[in-house]
Amino acid sequence: MPARADAPPKRAPRREPASSTAATFTVEPYGAGMRLDAYLARYAGEHSRAEWQRLIESGSLTLNGAPTKAAARLAGGERVAVERVASHALLEPDPTIPLDVVYEDAAMVVVDKRAGLVVHPAPGHETGTLVHALLARFPELRDPTGEKRPGIVHRLDKDTSGLMVVGKTVDAVAALQWQMQRGEIAKRYRLLVAGVIHEDRGTIEAPIGRDRFNRQRMAVRPDGRPARTEFIVLERFDRFTFVDAGLPSGRTHQLRVHFASIGHPVAGDRVYGSGRAPGGLTRQFVHSAELTLTSPATDERLRFTAPLPADLERALAALRRPRSVIDPAEATA
Repeated sequence: MPARADAPPKRAPRREPASSTAATFTVEPYGAGMRLDAYLARYAGEHSRAEWQRLIESGSLTLNGAPTKAAARLAGGERVAVERVASHALLEPDPTIPLDVVYEDAAMVVVDKRAGLVVHPAPGHETGTLVHALLARFPELRDPTGEKRPGIVHRLDKDTSGLMVVGKTVDAVAALQWQMQRGEIAKRYRLLVAGVIHEDRGTIEAPIGRDRFNRQRMAVRPDGRPARTEFIVLERFDRFTFVDAGLPSGRTHQLRVHFASIGHPVAGDRVYGSGRAPGGLTRQFVHSAELTLTSPATDERLRFTAPLPADLERALAALRRPRSVIDPAEATA
């Protein structure tokens, strides 16, 4: 009678000395009767069940030296060999995710990311990311980081919309990152922040680091990394200010942290502010509106723009209307 799958403790199989290209191990007796993919996901670690299935389907995993199937039933004692592959090769491309490509050449792609879309896989967001959409459209993307981020040069928060650049090759990613480090990629954002900023323009210069009390947040800290935000006021309302902001530096959550630090948190931001927002807005009002860079393929200096999405336009329209005609359902400010 096959051993029960839930009988043994969850532990990795004993690994044998591996070649430079493959890792090998022997299926333990308690794996008898289990599907190969289920056994690997439970006891071999490293990958999810879906990722193991992709390895098997691609021929990167063999059982007793021969190609196999994810549904193969184990008897115990089989030898498993796993060829080392790039981590992003395990990701399932998803052509159903909308992808708005603004520009493409031999080295890079510029996309207009929609709000609500996570950029790359992370705990809690294993599927449905921008990376999955990109791989469906551009299977040639490569991942120099080994962290399932093929082509990713910089990120936008999940609820931030707008322009991003993606490198198509390892060399293109390196060239774009070099531009980023040297401040040669100019990024400008449109934000709506709480309160009235009376200065027409200003600079926020404050170091940013991980919040000591909440590791999911960032904070202004004396020992943080240098960060600088420059902004111009575009429009003032009774209780909000619409601004254009540039980032000579690019720290995690920089705009949200910096404006919260001067008492003007981003509208709709529930992490660094109260979440107060006009026009029924349900996310933070941050949009990557302009991107200027040099293409590694052509050496041409290029400037891209992306208009505000409809939900952000509606929030501004609610503020611009006379108070007497604002629908009470929209007056969430």
